Amino acid sequence: MPSAKAECKFCQIALGASSSFVVFEDEISLAFLDHRPLFEGHVLLVPKEHLETLADLPPGLVGPFFANVQRLAGTVERALKAEGSFVAINNRVSQSVPHLHVHIVPRNKGDGLRGFFWPRRKYENEDQMRRVAEAIAAELTRSPHS
Repeated sequence: MPSAKAECKFCQIALGASSSFVVFEDEISLAFLDHRPLFEGHVLLVPKEHLETLADLPPGLVGPFFANVQRLAGTVERALKAEGSFVAINNRVSQSVPHLHVHIVPRNKGDGLRGFFWPRRKYENEDQMRRVAEAIAAELTRSPHS
């Protein structure tokens, strides 16, 4: 494995030093059952290399890593006979383990999961929306790959 942190729970799982119920593994990633699932079949996909956030994922791994996300989302749905899935990443805030991980959760209508768990806010007006959009676009121009 390219890099691992001894104190990282997910690195320890990827190294085989900590037990987990592994459902998928390839040269770049590992998927295992979440020990505190939202629903049965809730899987976490992690890169084997210790990377803390999505921004840390090298450009060359983005395609292969997200191909694995796509494959697992479909597989989890079929295996659990689910109607769909919820796929999510937390970066720093609400990230219980500081190692990039994608949650893949089987979903069914009426399962009790109600979208996002935080309050939604509207923009004050279109001028505010324009300013926010311009700030994001300007930052993309300054740093196109980060």
